[in-house]
Amino acid sequence: MCGRYALGLQRAEIRALPGYPNLEIGEWVNEDNFVPRYNIAPNSLAPAIRRRNASSPDLQMETMRWGIPYGKVHAKSQQAINARSENIMEGAGMWNKYRSSNRCVVVSQGYYEWQTKGKVKLPHFTKHADGKVMLMAGLYHVSDETIPNYVFAIITTSASTSLSWLHDRQPVILTSDADVTKWLDTSSNAWSAELGKLLRPVGGLICYQVPKEIGKVGAESSAFVQPVATRKDGIEAMFAKQRTKQKDNQEGIKRKRSPSPVISLVPEPAGKEDESHKTECKKLKVE
Repeated sequence: MCGRYALGLQRAEIRALPGYPNLEIGEWVNEDNFVPRYNIAPNSLAPAIRRRNASSPDLQMETMRWGIPYGKVHAKSQQAINARSENIMEGAGMWNKYRSSNRCVVVSQGYYEWQTKGKVKLPHFTKHADGKVMLMAGLYHVSDETIPNYVFAIITTSASTSLSWLHDRQPVILTSDADVTKWLDTSSNAWSAELGKLLRPVGGLICYQVPKEIGKVGAESSAFVQPVATRKDGIEAMFAKQRTKQKDNQEGIKRKRSPSPVISLVPEPAGKEDESHKTECKKLKVE
C-alpha cells in the first residue's frame, strides 16, 4: 500500500520534474492550494499530472485531493487512497470507469512504509537512488459540480524482490519520460495490454528507516526524509545529550572526595508507539 508520501520541494522545482527532462508542464491549476510538505497524508491536497484534454498531448498539473470517494454515500471515511493494479487490469469494480480516460501521475520525492517487527512499527522512506522525483501512476475522479473537484488514488502493485521485506505492496512508479507519456495518453479512451505492462514493480530504489514522528498526521519536518542513522536533530540529538549529561555526572562524582549521595537513575517510561497512521488507514480503503 501507499498511505503517506513526501513532496517538500519548492513549486518551481516540482514544475521542473528533476530526472524527467523531456516532460514539459504547462499550467498548474490551483497551484496556490498546494503547500510543500514532507508528510502528505490521505485527504491532503497535492499535485498530479494529467493531459489537458484527451485530444491534446499538452500536460498540465492539477492540485487534487488524495482519496476517491466510493459507495452510495460519499463520506470522508469512505475513500479509496490506493487502487490495486490487478483490479485495474481486469477492469474490476469502480476502477473500470477510470482506467481508460482518467489516468494521472502523482508527483513525490518518495513514499513511507511501515515495517512490522513484532508489536513495533518502524517507518521507512523509499526513493530513487539518483535523487530524481518519484512519479507514481494514479487514477482520478472529477465531481459533477459547478466547480469541478478533482480527487485521486495511487496505484499499487506487488513489491519488488528488493522491497518485499518491507511490505507486500508498493506504488506503481513510472521511471522514464516515455512511460509517463504512454500512461497519460488517453486519446484512444481505451485500455490496452501495453498500459498493463507499466503496472509492475521497479528497481533502482533505496530504502531506509526514518523517525517515528512521521506517523503523526499533521507533523511536519524535512528531517522525516533523513535516515535515523544520520539525523542531526531529534532522536540522535536526544541520545547525544543524554550521553553528555551522564558523562558530566560521572566526572563530577569522581572529583568529589567526600561521600556522595546515592544517585538513582530512573529511566523514563517508554512512550507509546505513535499509531496514528494505522488509525488513519482504518477509515480508508487501501489496496
